[in-house]
Amino acid sequence: MNADLLLVLSALIACVGLFIVNKPRMDVVALLVIVILPLTGIISMPEALAGFSDTNVVLIAALFVIGEELTRTGVAYRLSDHLIRMSGTSEARLLVLLMLAVAGLGSVMSSTGVVAIFVPVALNVAERAGVLPRRLMMALAYAGLISGMLTLVGTAPNMVVDGAVREHGFQGFNFFSFTPFGMAVLVIGVAYMLIARRWLGVGGVEKPPGSRRRNLLELIRDYQLSGREYRLRLRPESPLVGRTLRELHEPRDRYGATVVCIERQGRLGTELLDPTDDTELRAGDVGLIDVRLDPAIDPASAYERLGLEPLPLRGSYFTDHSRAVGMAEILLPPDSTLIGKSIAELGFRRKYGLSVIGLRRGTNPLNGSFLDEDLKAGDILLVIGSWRAIRALEAQFHDFLLLTLPAEIDQVAPAINQAPYALLSLGVMVFLMVTGIVPNVIAAFIGCLMMGFFRCTDMDGAYRSISWKILLLIVGVMPFAVALERTGGVDLAVNGLLHLVGEASPHVLLASIFVLTAAIGLFISNTATAVLMAPIALSTANHLGASPYPFAMTVALASSAAFMTPISSPVNTLVLGPGQYSFGDFVKLGVPFTIMVLLVTIVMVPWLYPLR
Repeated sequence: MNADLLLVLSALIACVGLFIVNKPRMDVVALLVIVILPLTGIISMPEALAGFSDTNVVLIAALFVIGEELTRTGVAYRLSDHLIRMSGTSEARLLVLLMLAVAGLGSVMSSTGVVAIFVPVALNVAERAGVLPRRLMMALAYAGLISGMLTLVGTAPNMVVDGAVREHGFQGFNFFSFTPFGMAVLVIGVAYMLIARRWLGVGGVEKPPGSRRRNLLELIRDYQLSGREYRLRLRPESPLVGRTLRELHEPRDRYGATVVCIERQGRLGTELLDPTDDTELRAGDVGLIDVRLDPAIDPASAYERLGLEPLPLRGSYFTDHSRAVGMAEILLPPDSTLIGKSIAELGFRRKYGLSVIGLRRGTNPLNGSFLDEDLKAGDILLVIGSWRAIRALEAQFHDFLLLTLPAEIDQVAPAINQAPYALLSLGVMVFLMVTGIVPNVIAAFIGCLMMGFFRCTDMDGAYRSISWKILLLIVGVMPFAVALERTGGVDLAVNGLLHLVGEASPHVLLASIFVLTAAIGLFISNTATAVLMAPIALSTANHLGASPYPFAMTVALASSAAFMTPISSPVNTLVLGPGQYSFGDFVKLGVPFTIMVLLVTIVMVPWLYPLR
């Protein structure tokens, strides 16, 4: 092993370790790779930056835009209504239709993107059909991962592997090359989940039969808000009069008070004001206050100290104001910039006009003061404020996903009137990709331009929809493939694999590549796994004098087989909180299903893509 190879392997191992602990963020690690590898002299700066001009990277960015516009125009929410009508009262039929819908839509966009769309849809469908969400959410994750096996553009690893095949001088895969394998896995996956969902039928809270959507009372119960609501009037002598909400340090820090809404007497009667940090309090104002009061504190002494007069409440936790004040649940995805920050430092009310009153991590809400708790991926926040501000959350897709809108509000997408045009744009893009009239990236650009022309989005929204973190991760890992090939690392891995397998049958060799790819995918993203494994698989084929296609296809399928842990794919992380799953749930269901996918791969791949 030469010094250059040792240096590259050390850098690779260090990156994998940083990916596992996620400190610093994966995109930061990718940028470090782009900076460090050229400094070693092993690759040049243009080679380190080549990923930014890679057509597959540009295609993935365009597909992020397409995916978001299908959400903004309400296509996904209308699909949920259609699923309810078709499934009736049958949970089994609902599960099948949900998996088919997710897999179908996911076959033409990013797997992560489609699950991000369908998490709120699946919750909505479960709540409206009276089905326990945990019996559906795992099926949603599996369908999202399987969707990546259906078409060339279904997931980033497919395009990475296709690019590697073309770089080796061979003709790439076509749009439907993956479809036979994906369809077989999808059929097995649907049958498997119809049985395995019974293992998930414990835990969580059953919704009453016939309930269609959670209401405010259910949210109040689930987040244990009862007893925290206060309706208080400011007396003229109150020291709070004339101060802005930003200046109310003592009520916030000492009593855990959050101002939900302000009743103020206006010319035409009582008005409800949305509180902002700059709202100045006046004598006679009535505040609707959420208070996480220490039991040791006497409320009467607090009233006297702050010049407050308690007033009666006419409903549980402000439900008597439900026409003006509402709640919603939001989920933090793995790439959220809010992760690692506390609620206190988010400035959520300043940015979105809403206050955070609940935090759920896993199955139970956090009690006591959680404002200083560092947020984690999969956390679910309960926010409260005006319906107008809550509706505005539907346009936010970067840092969080809107999960639950209670029955007191109608779901309205920001650009719902443009839904037919969004579907037309999607149809044109898919047609161009399938027929090959233009390159895939051009087809995606045409789809994006059509959506812009039909006002499904604007340029600012399109830029916000792109997951730059994922793109930087792909671009940053690509230089490793060049460095390993140049320093002999790929040949070392190939020789080691051949030495281990020996003269075994092609099925054993493909199984070994599948297992190695799937094992690496437990610790780093499936895209990074494909970038690293594609050159090894193709060099193995070259060493044996075999066709590159079965080896490349095996890597692509194994890269999407991230079923075994909640951290092996962002798809799994997205459903962890909403499904109220444990780590063991993923292992219990994921290991058997991964073995099934392995068997499908080693049987079908050599059959459809012979080694010779």
